[in-house]
Formats: sequence, structure tokens, C-alpha cells
Amino acid sequence: MNNSTYQLDDFALTLPISQTARITAQQFANQQPNPEKAEQVRLNTLAVWVVNDYLQMMDIPTDLQASDSWNPIMRLCGNVADLEIPSIGRLECRPVHLHQRICSIPPETWEERVGYLVVQFDESLQEARLLGFIPSVATETLPLSKLQPLEAFIDHLWQLRESPLTSLVNLSQWFAGIFETGWQTIESLWNVPELRPNYAFRSTETLELNTLNQPESITKRAKLIDLGIQILNQPVMLIVEISPEKNQETSIHLQLHATGNQIYLPSGVHLTVLDSSGAVFLSAQSRKSDNYIQLQFRGEPTEQFSVRVALDNISITEHFRI
Repeated sequence: MNNSTYQLDDFALTLPISQTARITAQQFANQQPNPEKAEQVRLNTLAVWVVNDYLQMMDIPTDLQASDSWNPIMRLCGNVADLEIPSIGRLECRPVHLHQRICSIPPETWEERVGYLVVQFDESLQEARLLGFIPSVATETLPLSKLQPLEAFIDHLWQLRESPLTSLVNLSQWFAGIFETGWQTIESLWNVPELRPNYAFRSTETLELNTLNQPESITKRAKLIDLGIQILNQPVMLIVEISPEKNQETSIHLQLHATGNQIYLPSGVHLTVLDSSGAVFLSAQSRKSDNYIQLQFRGEPTEQFSVRVALDNISITEHFRI
């Protein structure tokens, strides 16, 4: 799933660094065992402080004291620059120097983060520039050209507030046999007479999906999506199939099927994939005689996306993390 890029100079936001921020950063730096660690902590602290000021300007509540970056043991043991945003999660605030084109993202910060915001500093440390953000990472180096603008960052936070991380389906755990409530084997749903489709597709490839050459590497689960009276109280079945690909990517195959006495999906059912910012990434719409519709794409580790099933003015959305 590709993220949009933009010109850093056109969208970066410059903010002053207060004297209190510099004093606090120096105090934290003085607690470190060597100059290199002290400089790391100083810049991490300033980055968190500047982002905290920015979020307060935007009327978004924060909790510095709950952040690992404000914990002396965590500062000493790790390279963390997180900021706790209540009811949303932890945002990582990564510092870069002027003229840098790549930001370092320590592996210890790849998990339990709702996004990464990059803060640029010059030697004077009198002001900082918020360059942009990215919702997830899977490598230790982030080219600044991949950053999204701050407007997308705010939209991302609002989306997470409406759909907290606790509701995310963790697809990486599926490979280990750990599944969220409601996601069942396709066979278990077919064994319910009221759900078993009237059309004979079990022997066809339409529901078997693509088994490739390594069927043992494929994991799939299904969930019933109830759009109520829109489809005569007959739920549709959302099937999610995942399989590992090269370069640590995951192949994701979605299918939406009619169930029970509904031979075809109602015309006009939408199956849509939304990226982490809420923008439409892929979409399919059922026609008059479709038994199912499907979408397929690839994603990187920790990437987030949503799947929306909609008919007329009724929709249900499931949120996923790779």
C-alpha cells in the first residue's frame, strides 16, 4: 500500500523551542553515562516536547508522564521518543538534523506505536520543524520523502480515536494460530445450514482462493457481516486469506460471498480497502449476478488498513494491522 509523498519545504511547520524545554532536555541528558547517549536523549526529549506543544495547540490531549521518554530507566535503556495520547496510543517523535534526508527508526519503536512524526532541528536548538508523519514502519531507515503532511497526521489520529487499537485485527498473529473473536474457519460457517450457500462452489476455485504452491503457508478466516434488512436479514461472508511473500510483505486476498438462500450478492454491495489515513485504496462493487466480489493486495509489517462492506447507507468496517 503506497503512501503519498509531498515536498517537505512546502508543508513543514516551524515551532519555537521554549527555554523550559531546553532546560528539561539538558537535565535528562545530564543523567546519561556518556556524551553520545546524552545527545540522543537531549534531541529525543526536545522532539517529544515540540510535538506535545503542537498537539496541545490542536486541542489534542497528551500525557507526558505516561510516556516511556519521560521515564528515566526507559531513557537510559532504550532509544525512545514516544508521547502518550490518551484513548489513542503512543506516538513516536523522531528527531533529525538539518540537511538530513533519512530518519533513523530504532527497531524497539516498531511496535505499539500509532504513528511516527519527524522533527527537524538546527544547531541552535531555538526552533524546530515538524516535517511530517508516517503511520507505520518496518525498517531502521525512513527516507523523509515518504512522509505524509501534518493534515494527514491529524486525520489519522481522529480515525484512531473513532477506532481504537484494541479493535484492530492483528494479522501477524494469524500465522501463529491466534485469531480474534468472530473470525472462524470457513468450514465451520458452512456447517450451519442457514448459512450454507445454495450454489455449489466448494469444488471450484472461487472459494478455495489461490493455494499457490505452499498451501501450508496460507491462513484464512471468515466473518459474517450483517447488513440487516438491506439484504433480507441474510448476512454476507467476508473471507480474509493471508500468505507470506518475499521482502517480509504479506499477500492479502479478500472475498465477500452471499450466504444461505441468497444465490447472488445484492447489486451495489461495495467492498472497499482503506489505507491508514482513511483514503480509499481499492474498491469493488457487486453486479446483478455476482456470487462474490474480491480484492487482492500486499502490505508491509505493522501497516494498518480497514475493510468496509457497504450497501446503500449501511456500512460495517473492520480494522486490521499486518
